[in-house]
Amino acid sequence: MNARRLVIPTLIIILALALGAWLYVRSLTPQLELGVGYGARVACACRYIGNRDLQNCRNDFEPGMEPIQLSEDPATKTVTASVPLIASRSVKFDPLLGCQPEPIKK
Repeated sequence: MNARRLVIPTLIIILALALGAWLYVRSLTPQLELGVGYGARVACACRYIGNRDLQNCRNDFEPGMEPIQLSEDPATKTVTASVPLIASRSVKFDPLLGCQPEPIKK
C-alpha cells in the first residue's frame, strides 16, 4: 500500500521537472539559434578562408559556446553548427562572396 501512495507524488514531481526543463530550453532557444549562426559563420571563415582544421576553429569561439557542435561537408564547402535537437545553422563558402548562410528551413 505504501508504494501506491508514492506513485502519484513521484509522477507529479517528474512531470514538474520535465515541464521546467522544457520551459528552460525554450527560453534559451533564441540565444542558441543566434549562437549556432555565429558559430557556423566563424567556423566557415576559419576553415575555408583561414585554411585551418575545423576542430582548431573552436578556439575562435566566445566563452559559453561550448555546447555548439561543428560538422562540415568538404564536397560542398559547407559548415554546420548545431545544438542537437534545438538549433542548427549551415554556412556555405563561396569563392567570390565568402561564407554565406544558407536559407533558414522552417
